[in-house]
Amino acid sequence: APLDPAVRAVLVGFDEHFSYAKLCQALRYLLRGGPDCLLVGTNRDHRLPLEGGAAIPGTGCLVKAVETAAQREAFIVGKPNRFMFDCVASEFDLDPARTIMVGDRLDTDILMGNSCGLTTLLTLTGVTALDEVRGHQDSDCPARHSLVPDYYVDSIADLLPALGE
Repeated sequence: APLDPAVRAVLVGFDEHFSYAKLCQALRYLLRGGPDCLLVGTNRDHRLPLEGGAAIPGTGCLVKAVETAAQREAFIVGKPNRFMFDCVASEFDLDPARTIMVGDRLDTDILMGNSCGLTTLLTLTGVTALDEVRGHQDSDCPARHSLVPDYYVDSIADLLPALGE
C-alpha cells in the first residue's frame, strides 16, 4: 500500500489488534521519514494486571516491538516521563505541593510523581507488592529511592472515608 506523505510520526499505544502488518507499516513510515519521522509511545507498561493475579501484555511490549524493528528508541509521552504532567500543569493552576499522584506501579506512577515533586500514594491492588517498596527503601542506590512512595494503601477504597471529611 502507498504511504501517506502527510504522516510525520508513528504513535504506539495500547492496541489489542496489534499485528505484524501494523508493525511493518510503522517501520515503513519510520524508514521513509528517517529521523524526521517521530516515534512516540504512550507508555512502557509491560504488563497490565487483571483480577485474580492474571495479566495481559501492556503497551510497553508493543512499543518495544516497533523500537526493535526501527532500531531506535521511542519518545514516551506518558508516565514516568514528566511530559504529560507538564502539559496538564501548563493548562491548569497546579501546585505540586498540593497535588498527589496515586498509582499502582512504582516504575511509572510513583517515579513520575516523585520526579515532578508530587506527594505519592501507592495502591497495593496492582502490580506492586510492599516487599518491593521495602527493597527500594532499604537500598543504598539513589535511583531506587525515587521509586519509593510517600504513602501506601491496600486499596484505593481505603481513601473513601477521608474523602468524606
